[in-house]
Amino acid sequence: MWRALAGAGQVIRRGHAGRVDANQSRIVAALRRLGCSVAITSQVGQGLPDLLVGYMGRTILMELKDGTRAPSDRKLTAAEAYFLGHWRGGPAVVVSSEEEAIAAVLDRGKP
Repeated sequence: MWRALAGAGQVIRRGHAGRVDANQSRIVAALRRLGCSVAITSQVGQGLPDLLVGYMGRTILMELKDGTRAPSDRKLTAAEAYFLGHWRGGPAVVVSSEEEAIAAVLDRGKP
C-alpha cells in the first residue's frame, strides 16, 4: 500500500508495521526498572518511533534498531527517516541497546 506524507510531496511505501525488534523487550524492561513509563508504538508503523518513554516530566521518542543485525539491516526506513527528520517535539533518538536507551533518558550524550 502506498501512502502520501502530508505536505511532503513524496510517496513512500508502508512497511514493516508490526515487526518488533528482538531487543525491544530487554530495552523496555531496562527502562521500566529505571522508573520510566513506556508506551510501545511499534505496531503503529508510518515511521512513528517504536517507543514513547516518559521520565521525570520528559517524553523521549525511541526508534529501536537491533545491534546484533548487519548494519544494512539497521538502516532507517524511508518513513522513519522522514518522521525523525521532521519531528518538532522533544527528543527523538535511535538506540540499539539497553545502555543507549538509558543514556538517552538520562541525557548522557547522544546515543
